Amino acid sequence: MTIDEKIQAAYDALTAGRPGISDGQLTVSNICLEAGISRASFYRSPLAGTIRRDLADPGSTNRPDTEQLRAKVRELTAADKQLRSKHAAEIRDLRATVRTYANQIQILTLHVSQLEDDNQRLTARLQHAGDNVTPLNRTLPATARCRETPGREHDDTQ
Repeated sequence: MTIDEKIQAAYDALTAGRPGISDGQLTVSNICLEAGISRASFYRSPLAGTIRRDLADPGSTNRPDTEQLRAKVRELTAADKQLRSKHAAEIRDLRATVRTYANQIQILTLHVSQLEDDNQRLTARLQHAGDNVTPLNRTLPATARCRETPGREHDDTQ
């Protein structure tokens, strides 16, 4: 890219309100900064005269309206604030959910531990019982139902 192309690209970016590294004001210094050239190189360029005339006459350049830019900044700032607020609320909700899950996991872990202790205690009793206990069939079919005593009808009112 030639120096003139760099100057033109920087001038176009600043007039369009899209500064890359400068503060966005349409000045020779900012054009040089955006183009990455020295002021001496700018003044040696054939574009320098045209650009300086445009800068001297504010009505001749297509500069972004500062009030429009300020309104856009306010709009973007409000949108940013709203998104940050929404994000913070989501984070709070997620942390509360994590705390709830952690409590539930702790409760379930304690319950499992109690069941394991009960199982060990009952297994030990079964082993020490000797011939006094007859093991039952441990697996019952899913359709197993209580059997009624022969001669008695089942009474649902009890």
